[in-house]
Amino acid sequence: MGACMALCSLASCASCLCGSAPCLVCGCCPSTNNSTVTRLVFSFFLLLGTMVSVIMILPGMETQLRKIPGFCQGGTTIFGIENQVKCEVIVGYKSVYRMCFAMACFFFLFLVIMIRVRNSRDPRAVIQNGFWFFKFLILVGITVGAFFIPDGTFHAVWFYFGVVGSFIFILIQLILLIDFAHSWNKIWVENAEETQNKCWFAGLLSFTVLHYALAFSAVVLFYIYYTQPDDCTEHKVFISLNLIFCFIISVVSILPKIQEAQPHSGLLQASLISLYTMYVTWSAMTNNPNRKCNPSLLSIVSHANTTKPSASPDPGHVQWWDAQGIVGLVIFLFCTLYASIRTSSNAQVNKLMQTEEVTGSSGEGVVGEDGVRRAVDNEEEKVTYSYSFFHFHLCLASLYIMMTLTNWYQPDTTTQAMQSTMPAVWVKMCSSWLGLGLYLWTLIAPLIFPDRDFS
Repeated sequence: MGACMALCSLASCASCLCGSAPCLVCGCCPSTNNSTVTRLVFSFFLLLGTMVSVIMILPGMETQLRKIPGFCQGGTTIFGIENQVKCEVIVGYKSVYRMCFAMACFFFLFLVIMIRVRNSRDPRAVIQNGFWFFKFLILVGITVGAFFIPDGTFHAVWFYFGVVGSFIFILIQLILLIDFAHSWNKIWVENAEETQNKCWFAGLLSFTVLHYALAFSAVVLFYIYYTQPDDCTEHKVFISLNLIFCFIISVVSILPKIQEAQPHSGLLQASLISLYTMYVTWSAMTNNPNRKCNPSLLSIVSHANTTKPSASPDPGHVQWWDAQGIVGLVIFLFCTLYASIRTSSNAQVNKLMQTEEVTGSSGEGVVGEDGVRRAVDNEEEKVTYSYSFFHFHLCLASLYIMMTLTNWYQPDTTTQAMQSTMPAVWVKMCSSWLGLGLYLWTLIAPLIFPDRDFS
């Protein structure tokens, strides 16, 4: 009896994966708005691809695969079976490039399909909000095909796609952080005013001080470990400029005219942006090919660089994992999840991110005759986010993951090595400057254009 009930339950959930609008008709899906569920599932596809990329880049993975009988060329064989798989292709940076290429193509496909979808009554909205099993098969099919792409110039060309896409994605991350800080500040201030509890203000002050303390500490550490008295001029300029820019946006955010035009702007947002800017600065400096200006984290911890500069590593050796890459993945995961569930009231950010403020459905679900809550179609009149822009965001996220997991190293097709490059440094620094300029614009725009609604 229990087995029969389990099969019925699985059959019910199967309709979630194969149905045309799964989260509207299936009780096994979350009780929330249909638009939120869709974004979460697409984000799950992205995270699944990221996990596969991480697994295939783990140290020793190729050695382990070669132990599988009859699998890798040159590995353990089985009598009568010819090994067909080139394991050096499905591990390391080649696997990351191909996996992320597949994800980027997958999301680009849906970007094109979903152009100008206005509401859930559009037939294409059914494709957006359902058929998850078939979407998964499409992603798997593209991924398998990507591993058959000849080496040639693929990696060198796709590297530049990754650089451009990552540049744009870093800006999107900054926009999401601005929106998060804005919503955070607004909610806590409103709670403090409604409850007359000063603890909310104390919390805001504590986090603001913490952000600035971390950012200032980072600046000090950068000057100590990433500069030299007679070298590393670029690093000195980068650190100094970003320190000055962060000071400027902090001062501007609390000017009386700015506060009058935007009451919810303040030091919390500026402190978070300053901390993120210092992270991007650090990330850029770790891509400098000059090892004298870019010591490894191990040498910093052990103070090895204080007695003797680190020797240049073997160009064929790739350090896949480092601290800035791990921090980058954490920020990426946060921004991806936040982009999937956000319902912002910031008009400027909504316009940039192509989303709408949700004022209708509460998203608590509709109770059916069987007593099960089902997801609400909250887009019958108008979509709450641009389907195409969301897929564009995930496409860029795929490229950013590719660059992060490979440490922004440029593949050399002649030596099969990976090398740090100065273009990666400049891309990150320019994105940090453009992001700071964008945040500054959100502060002063209401003053420059007083006739426009920036509420």
